[in-house]
Amino acid sequence: MKIAYLTNQYPHVRHTFIRREIVALESLGVTIHRYSVRPSGQDAVDPADIAERDKTQALLAVGKVSLLGAMLGTFFTRPLRFVGALRTAWRLGKRSDRGRLRHLIYLAEACLLRKWLAQEQIEHVHVHFATNPAAVALLCQKLGGPRYSITVHGPEEWDRPEALSLKEKYEQAQFVVAVTDYGRCQVYRWIDKQYWSRVHVVHCGVDEGFLQLEPTPVPDTNQLVLVAGLVEQKGHLLLLPALQRVNQQGYSFKMIFVGDGPLRKTLENEVARLGLQDSVVFAGWRSNAEVREYLKQSRALVMPSFAENLPVAMMEALAMGRPVLGTYIAGVPELVEAGQNGWLVPAGNAESTAQAIIQILQTPTDRLTQMGNAGVQKVRQNHNVRTEAEKMKQLFEALGHTQPRK
Repeated sequence: MKIAYLTNQYPHVRHTFIRREIVALESLGVTIHRYSVRPSGQDAVDPADIAERDKTQALLAVGKVSLLGAMLGTFFTRPLRFVGALRTAWRLGKRSDRGRLRHLIYLAEACLLRKWLAQEQIEHVHVHFATNPAAVALLCQKLGGPRYSITVHGPEEWDRPEALSLKEKYEQAQFVVAVTDYGRCQVYRWIDKQYWSRVHVVHCGVDEGFLQLEPTPVPDTNQLVLVAGLVEQKGHLLLLPALQRVNQQGYSFKMIFVGDGPLRKTLENEVARLGLQDSVVFAGWRSNAEVREYLKQSRALVMPSFAENLPVAMMEALAMGRPVLGTYIAGVPELVEAGQNGWLVPAGNAESTAQAIIQILQTPTDRLTQMGNAGVQKVRQNHNVRTEAEKMKQLFEALGHTQPRK
């Protein structure tokens, strides 16, 4: 079976988990074609992401004329299906905060995608994120294209379920994958119970670059690291006043922010305002190898997220034998166990975050190493990308024994 993977942007520096899944599936003999709505990968720093960029076709890269041509060609060659898809796009646009015009663009993208898939004899489309790429896949199916399935990540899906028409996208899909048990119950909320059996959990995984390394003891250092995009949901703006509290209580530390994003200037200004210039370092995006080195040289990963499902950076840190500070949200407690492999604090609570950081700085390194080793075992058990890719392969293979739903 030939499978198409469709995302909004691929490769993307924040979505290494998609690349790992694709590569693992290919190692299992699955043929994968990569498609992206938007051109992406220009900011890639990891060699593996750079390699993926050249393997990916982007719908919007063809330009307006080609999109319009694909739309007109579909109208003249399959008018009944086109009208049906147009009605669906109009209905989705009415519910959406992005409006009907945007969904007409999604219809044009779906027309082009159907053409490309037919040329490659693609039998199934798998979508990551139930946002605009899922709308394109649904419309493509309405046009007579292949069936589709979805992996749901959140948190955007949790925030805008009705505007995203999640019920229709989920119920029209052949199956839906959630990456945590929490994510699965969020899907259950928006579909009829008769569809629950089509919802599965397949965890995001880490690859051999993390799993094959023997964890090293936690070093006697005051360095901490946060690996995440500089965006509101990751909690950087809450972490900085927490770090100020730690500093005011007489504890020295070095906090490394690995990542970049729209909040960088705001965060740099806040660091200056709080007098933390000597304690906070902005490292920007780094390759997988460089991320591993930052983790290796740090005492723990700190990630005080506001909105999340389950950050891959937490899996990577635990795989390296580094304990994790996270928040009591979504799927995080499914991986981070307080007192066993890390700390959990209420999201948005600067004082609790500060106290947890002080505990990390005070805890003897041999105890931190024990906690990190517990994390290694949990990641190897639940987040091995090859094991999780086997689950995806089984889901794809099962489609050959089912009839397409109209």
